Formats: sequence, C-alpha cells, structure tokens
Amino acid sequence: MRVLVTGGAGFIGTNLTRHLLELSEVDEVRILDDLSTGFRSNLDLVREARFFEGSILDFDLLGKAVDGVDSIVHLAARPSVPRSIAEPRAAHEVNSTGTLNVLEVARAAGNIHTIVASSSSVYGANPTLPKHEDLATRPVSPYAASKLATESYTLAWQHSYGLPTLAFRFFNVYGPLQAAGHAYAAAIPTFIDAAINNRLIPLHGDGTQSRDFTYVGTVAAVITRCVIERITSPTPVNLAFGSNITLNEVIEGIGRELNQSVDVEYLPSRPGDVKHSQAANAELARLLPHLQPVSFDDGLRATVDWFRKL
Repeated sequence: MRVLVTGGAGFIGTNLTRHLLELSEVDEVRILDDLSTGFRSNLDLVREARFFEGSILDFDLLGKAVDGVDSIVHLAARPSVPRSIAEPRAAHEVNSTGTLNVLEVARAAGNIHTIVASSSSVYGANPTLPKHEDLATRPVSPYAASKLATESYTLAWQHSYGLPTLAFRFFNVYGPLQAAGHAYAAAIPTFIDAAINNRLIPLHGDGTQSRDFTYVGTVAAVITRCVIERITSPTPVNLAFGSNITLNEVIEGIGRELNQSVDVEYLPSRPGDVKHSQAANAELARLLPHLQPVSFDDGLRATVDWFRKL
C-alpha cells in the first residue's frame, strides 16, 4: 500500500507518517508539504518517506504526488482561527480550494480512498454539548467556514462521484512536535513552553473555557486504521472522546508535571474563540469499536517530557 500525506511535515502529519512507516502493510509513504507551517527538521524523523515540496494549490505537483497511491490523508491546511481573521482569503484558498484540488486529483486517479481533516470549529456558536455530528453548524471564524467547506466538498464528491471518503472533525489535538513560539501557536505548547522557561503563561479569557483535547498518538492510530481498512462514512465523524477539560485545569496539570508553580497572565478573549467544545463520540465508536484513547494525563506527561528534551 502507498499512502500520500498532505501536510506531512507538520505536527499531526509527521506523527501520522511515523505511525504509517511502522506498518508492514504500508510499502511507501509520500509527503506533500510547502513547509509554510510544517518544518524541514520534521522530515529528518521520517527519512523513509518520499518528499514532494510544494502546495496543494499546485495542481500539477499534486497530481504527480498522487500518481500510484492507494490512499490520501489530507491534512494540509492554513491553521489558526486568529490567523484566518487576519487573512481570510488565504484561509479560504488553502483550506477550501486546496481541498477541492485534492479531491479532484483523487477522482482523476481512479477514485483513491481519501481521508480529510475538518475541525470542531465548524460547530461554532451552537451551544449544545456534547457536539454530535447531526448538530447545525454555525461557524464564527473564516477558519471554521473554510473547514466546513473542506468537509462539505469531501462528502459531495463521495455522493456525486463515488469517491471513497472519510471526513474527520478534529478536536484540539496536542502532543509532541506541536510547535510553540509563534503568533498562532496552540494553547498547550504555548503554556508548556512558557512554564518551562519561567515566563507568565498567556491565557486569553478567564481559563474556564473547556476543550476536548485529543492526544496526537491517538489521532495517528485512528487514521492509520482507517487507511488500512479503507473506512468511509457518508457523514462527518468527530475524532475525539468526550473529555471536557478547562484551560485552568491544563495549566494546573502542567505545573504538576513540572513540579513547580506556574503564573498566568490573563489577556482579553479573542474574536472567533468558542467558550466550550466537547465531542459526542458514538459515531467514532461505531466505526472503531475497540479503540482505547491515550488519557489526557498520560498525553500531557508525554508532551511535557518532549518539551523538556528540546
């Protein structure tokens, strides 16, 4: 089996590629990445993978990378809600048009099995908890709107052309290789980096906002099984497990793992952020009934240990 991972030099993509390369069923893993948010240094961790440097907006390059593969995992995206608010057109072009390109080359190459990454942000202003896949979507940021387009195109191509697809809604994935130290870094790496370096932890809001944090190793395991078993779904599927952890609890956990007190700098809430996010996971459990996720405490410990070694 040959697998293409778009965005394979990024945080989730590199973890997934490492997971795929360990399997006897996988003969080759290819990576397509323009290194705009991924890192060339991550490629050193997956030297066995074949690397195509470029964008999913480059239709010709995308066609070359797809040639001969059996499955595509489409992770390439322009991430971050705040970044999308600052640059909405760029978010649309990469996340929406880029996904359309991936689907079209998959179709042209003979209806290649395709897994795409959507986001819990599509639920947006819908206050219902936990978030189940039948809820109305109410995006409140350009990023969320572009991810809704991502999954909508994917399901439309399944229904219109018979393309075998699976659209996962990711919920706050965290773990080793997630970068800190840039303007649009996610909460957990930002918090850990600040604590390790004895800086104030920057917290937007009062910390009572909650998230369904999902360890990257679990995400990689889920996607890998779906690649190997060629799992599809006619509807989006939440890739999370129903945890409801506040940012204050995350900060307390980091302090415990580092065995030190941590101080917080409270900052204004950011436009586009939702107060609470928690997944209903019945549909995921139906697809993968025996799946056991890594617990938040174990995942946080592994993430802190990784940051300590940097």
